[in-house]
Amino acid sequence: MRIIVMSDTHRDFFSIQELVKKHQRADLFLHLGDGARELAEIQGLYPDFSFLGVRGNCDFGTDAPLASCFCCGDAKIFYTHGHMYNVKYGLEDLLHAGKEMEANVVLFGHTHIPLVDYRDGIHLMNPGSLGMPRKNNPSYGILDVTEQGIVCYTQRLQIC
Repeated sequence: MRIIVMSDTHRDFFSIQELVKKHQRADLFLHLGDGARELAEIQGLYPDFSFLGVRGNCDFGTDAPLASCFCCGDAKIFYTHGHMYNVKYGLEDLLHAGKEMEANVVLFGHTHIPLVDYRDGIHLMNPGSLGMPRKNNPSYGILDVTEQGIVCYTQRLQIC
C-alpha cells in the first residue's frame, strides 16, 4: 500500500492539487493538519480517491480529530499534527503517545521541516510542508507498507 503524506498546506491549494495529480495511483492521501480547507476542496475534485486528515492548530471550524490511528498490513499508523505533543521542542511526548497506541509508525507535521527517523521500533516521519516550507522546496512524505516491510521517505514537490 502506498500512502502519500502531506502537512501544513496553509491554503496552498495549487500544491496539494499538483501532489494528487502526481500520485493518482496512491492508495491513500493523508493530511496531517493546517490545511482542512484544501483537503475538503481536493476531496470534492477527486471523490473516488481515499483521503484522511487531522486538525492542526490553524484549522478552525472543522470537526476533524486531533489524532487518529489505523492499521495497514503490518503497520499500525498513529497520525497527528503534532502541536498537542510539543514536537517543536522534542519528540519524546509524541513517541510516548505512539507507544501508548502500540503504533509502529508515527506521522506528524507542525514543524514544517521534513524528518524521517526510526526510534525504539517506531518509524517517525514528518513530511515537511507543502504550503510554507522552512527548508528548501515544498515537501511531502511517502509511506510504503508491503509484505517486505515499511519504508518512509520524503520528497520535494517539483512544480513546473
